[in-house]
Amino acid sequence: MPSKNIDIKTPDGLCDSYVAYPDSNGLYPAVLFYMDGIGVRPVMHQMADRIAARGYYVLLPNLYYRHGRAPLFEVAEILRPENRPKLMGMVLSVTPELVLRDAGIFLNFLGAQKEVNPTSKMGLTGYCMGGSMAIRTAAHYPEKIAAAASFHAGRLVTEAADSPHRLVGQISAELYFGHADKDPSMPTADIARLDEHLQAAGTRYQSELYAGAMHGFTMSDLPPYNETACNQHWDRLLSLYARTLKPHAE
Repeated sequence: MPSKNIDIKTPDGLCDSYVAYPDSNGLYPAVLFYMDGIGVRPVMHQMADRIAARGYYVLLPNLYYRHGRAPLFEVAEILRPENRPKLMGMVLSVTPELVLRDAGIFLNFLGAQKEVNPTSKMGLTGYCMGGSMAIRTAAHYPEKIAAAASFHAGRLVTEAADSPHRLVGQISAELYFGHADKDPSMPTADIARLDEHLQAAGTRYQSELYAGAMHGFTMSDLPPYNETACNQHWDRLLSLYARTLKPHAE
């Protein structure tokens, strides 16, 4: 299956990115893959490859490109308690304004690729901080997005005027939320509040609470990895894309 590292030009520099797509001639729906807080690394390349193998053109950008090329961290090192302030500083540096500005560039890039089906809307998936990015992108570019998935995302409900839960009325895509039941960044009260807004907006969505799962349960290189929950996540994500993006290979 073809894959390559590329640079995408933005107003702030070059965003180093990874793309993967099926090893055959054809046109494929595009998927924009939003990384977690640890950043682009081999496990994310593997995940992008797995999506691409099902008939999609996948773009995985390094959202920390303003700080350097990926990988910026050694996983074991950045997870040390004394390095948490550094990690959170990186996470917070990717503001909603920057997310949406970059998203437009990424979606335009995808739309210009010769392997991408120009008649198909695109899909989004996001993990950890990438979950809120997927929701923001779906709200800001509703004409381009058919499906968006968010897994173990925190802070989808805040008091901010632009909190993700306040944006769902702008979304035309079908949404999926995979919450971890042991994730303090997205407690059950916030999940209920998000569901209330989704239902009030008439959004097509599914929300599931993954039993026994912790924040980061999909990432096989992180301590919270949960194989059962991760397999469930793959089933839900690929099923979402199959019914909304209509891939060639499914």
